[in-house]
Amino acid sequence: MSVVTNLASMTAYHSLQRTSSALEQSQRRLATGLRITRAADDAAGLGISEGLKSQIGGMSRAVRNAQDGVSVLQIADGALGNQTTILQRMRDLAVQAGNDAVLDLDARTNVQAELNQLGDQLDTIAARTAFNGVNLLDGRYAGLFQVGAYSGQTIPVTIGGGARGMDRKGLDLLGLDVRDSVQLPASMTAAVSAAQGVPSAGRISFTGDYVNSPAAEANFRALEGTITYNGKTFDLGSVDYTGAVTQSDYLLKLNQKALTDLGLTGYPFGASPAQLVFNGDVPAAGSTLADADLLSPMYYGHSGAAQAITMIDKAIARISSTRADLGAVQNRFEHTITRLQGAVEDATASESRIQDTDMAAEFTTMSRLNVLTQAGTAMLANANQSSQSILKLLAA
Repeated sequence: MSVVTNLASMTAYHSLQRTSSALEQSQRRLATGLRITRAADDAAGLGISEGLKSQIGGMSRAVRNAQDGVSVLQIADGALGNQTTILQRMRDLAVQAGNDAVLDLDARTNVQAELNQLGDQLDTIAARTAFNGVNLLDGRYAGLFQVGAYSGQTIPVTIGGGARGMDRKGLDLLGLDVRDSVQLPASMTAAVSAAQGVPSAGRISFTGDYVNSPAAEANFRALEGTITYNGKTFDLGSVDYTGAVTQSDYLLKLNQKALTDLGLTGYPFGASPAQLVFNGDVPAAGSTLADADLLSPMYYGHSGAAQAITMIDKAIARISSTRADLGAVQNRFEHTITRLQGAVEDATASESRIQDTDMAAEFTTMSRLNVLTQAGTAMLANANQSSQSILKLLAA
């Protein structure tokens, strides 16, 4: 018997220490509901669990991104549907205007007045349809939606395309005029921006004598159609030549009206015995391709009623094709949302199996450890008392 070393006490102590540590871990799992509360609990499981958490978070955000995509497409489709309704009304009016047997110029002028108002509404819809301040129908919308938890999992969305918006210009309806059919001999030169080289102004040349009387005056009065420039439109036939006598008078009235309607920095028209030339402003230093496009003047003649029907049919077909594309992409978004929601559910279940505590099993473990702790404590107390028997020998 030894009083220096109490092996029984040491053994009981070490057993109680291991049991206490295991009980502490069991209680921590029950308190947090997590099987892995620190890396030491399960290093490999922790790594997998954190990866799954990142995947679940990314997919949950991707679902919301895809829902934003559906919202964008629904807004665009609603606006395009409204434009289709307008175009159908415009087509009815064009068919009506084509009835030359009973409609005179005054009647077709009244029809054209409504067509102009409907055309303005087309432009308004194209300019104001936006999502979070981003225009959807200007022909330049090209979005890339992140619809997955990882890089590269995207869906591209393009509305219109080709820098052709859904306004009258983009739909090739600027020359729509059912009153008569006019197409002046004209050649157009686009502006050159600083991004393309040395900036130069765009121009339109109308063939004819605009200097010598009486041909010049007759040619000025015969000017019909529209010029678009920098987002504005100038109707050549809207110039009031009342009081004009000489060729210079006619040219001045034309320039004054163009200056007012187009907001130029100076008179744009110049005349010669061979042609009438419209000159735009020179793009500024640092100008872009988009600037050059805006500053490139375009001439549109009058379509006439028969051609107007064909022009409107093409516009309807383009919008219908665009809506079909948007509908297909929307279906893709909705299938993606369904897939992601299922994937989030599956990944969450996988993460739960790794990370979460099996409460029933853990309660059983804790009960067992509680019993072992109590038994270990009793045995340690008993072992500590064993040395007391030596005192009996001394007392003898």
